[in-house]
Amino acid sequence: MIRHLQALRQISQRTISSSSRRSLPNKVAEKQKLFQEDNGLPVHLKAGTSDLLLYRLTMGLTIFGSAYAVFEIVKASFPKKQN
Repeated sequence: MIRHLQALRQISQRTISSSSRRSLPNKVAEKQKLFQEDNGLPVHLKAGTSDLLLYRLTMGLTIFGSAYAVFEIVKASFPKKQN
């Protein structure tokens, strides 16, 4: 039993350590150019449409959540009338 576990351990270590890494293209220089160019946009909107959509969604949820919280506080501050 122990011999089988040791063999399994050796096989698993061999496959992990000898596996080839995927070669991904380095896009750091492109991103640096994109974020460093002076186009008048704030840094959180420079990546394009997806950043703009995420920004607007976040701001919308924040405004809605704040308004709802104020509404609930105001509603809770006035007691219900009892008949």
